[in-house]
Amino acid sequence: GTGGHVQLGGISKRGDRYLRTLLMHGARSVILHQGKDKASPWVHDLLARRPFNVVVAALANKMARIIWALVAHQRRYESGCRIVA
Repeated sequence: GTGGHVQLGGISKRGDRYLRTLLMHGARSVILHQGKDKASPWVHDLLARRPFNVVVAALANKMARIIWALVAHQRRYESGCRIVA
């Protein structure tokens, strides 16, 4: 068990390998471009607790879930992490 803690999930190795690679590269680029000072609080907290590559995988997973939600519900993304109809 996790003792009540949320367990970071990875990106499944099922599906398109190229898309997974793009998500990982994109997540790594976001983290490196933002730097530790300007990173979002979520990324900043993860970097304090987890290795860099684990944070990259977690961010790529989060991006994949957002993309899936946008496509599945036919919505568009607006900055500020809001999904708008």
